[in-house]
Amino acid sequence: MTEHTFSEAEYDAVTDAAAHWCMRLHAIDCTAEERQAFEQWRDAHPLHAFEYEAMLEIWDVAGDLPRPESAAPPLHVPLPSKPSTSWRTFGISAAACALALPLAAYTGWNLGWLPNSYQHFESTDNVRQVTLSDGSQVELNLSSELTFSNYKDERRVTLKKGEAFFSVSHDMKHPFIVKAAEGRIRVTGTKFNVWLYEDQVRVNLIEGSVLVTSNDALNGDGLRLGPSMQARFRHGDFMPQISETYANDSSLAWRSGKLVLDDLPLSEALPLINRYLAKPVMVADKSTASIRLGGIYNIKEINNLVATLPRVLPVYLTRNENGNPVLNAIPRQTPKS
Repeated sequence: MTEHTFSEAEYDAVTDAAAHWCMRLHAIDCTAEERQAFEQWRDAHPLHAFEYEAMLEIWDVAGDLPRPESAAPPLHVPLPSKPSTSWRTFGISAAACALALPLAAYTGWNLGWLPNSYQHFESTDNVRQVTLSDGSQVELNLSSELTFSNYKDERRVTLKKGEAFFSVSHDMKHPFIVKAAEGRIRVTGTKFNVWLYEDQVRVNLIEGSVLVTSNDALNGDGLRLGPSMQARFRHGDFMPQISETYANDSSLAWRSGKLVLDDLPLSEALPLINRYLAKPVMVADKSTASIRLGGIYNIKEINNLVATLPRVLPVYLTRNENGNPVLNAIPRQTPKS
């Protein structure tokens, strides 16, 4: 059986259908019959499912855009010409359907509300190097995911999970913004690393300068980092915490496939470990959290590390009701008098 090759017209029809289903499934009045019809359409060919997932990515981008004034009339959405790669990088005809109709008041690219290029990247079991459409280079750690949108007045990355090392193309008039959890990093051209686990974020600057700010900050451009400086923030922090890194800082060891733990308490070591695990390791109490761990580990073998912890630390393993491994400190025996 030969595989069907789609013509340009057929491909456009699929992307238009994907845009239609994306809008209908997000509509309040979408019926059960429509949802069943969508499932039949999606399952009819792998391309249908692929294009629908691409529409969902565009819909997510649209969710971050500013809402227009309610009284504003529907406006034409002027978008740049033919896109390039990555499911056609940003399907213009599909974007017009998926964005212009449900978000008709947007004036598009010329006002900096819609990107002319959109890319999505993931890494699974290997470190991955990618090139963004602006020429910037990104190295993704294991189990990492990010998106890139190129707007008229800025370049925007959302780090959804994991860790990434950025080498950003210099452009003073076109700043590069990285959103990670509850904060953002603003640069024009530099090299830096961003680590994300749950709501914790760490930014390490290698070269150039960046401005780091929390979403909870009321005003200002944020705190400026210089080379060999680190910023940390998490949900609830008004401003990031800034510190200098040591000459032997190991935060970039993952680029060589290593995780280096420099005699850290488990409260600090476990987030670095857990970001590689499907089931995060927990600690039973504060006493266990204060036990220290050091060593150099292969990032592809972190699962094996968990099983060996009782051999190198005064702990034993149990599991909670969700199946997470739980470290428990072995009680110290009081010598008999």
